[in-house]
Amino acid sequence: MTKPNERSTVDEELRGMLRCPETLQKLRLADANVIAELNKTITAGNLKNRGAQPVAELLDGGLVREDGQFLYPIRANLPVMLIEEAISLLATNH
Repeated sequence: MTKPNERSTVDEELRGMLRCPETLQKLRLADANVIAELNKTITAGNLKNRGAQPVAELLDGGLVREDGQFLYPIRANLPVMLIEEAISLLATNH
């Protein structure tokens, strides 16, 4: 896991090729403040993913769908591009 204040280093070229597996929308790196807030919610045990499973592992970063509705987690500099692993940003107001 990267240090909390470091940005995830998912290769920029790879990021440019990745698309949301559900809608094929482009993705952008999540702001560090969004990741920090989500990690607080994870630590408190209050965050679930789209598959309705509790998110237990802290995020190194995230890729936000172009419409801003969902974030795909980045862990160990690897994006997790599974629809059920996405985290709603609407419910968390980010």
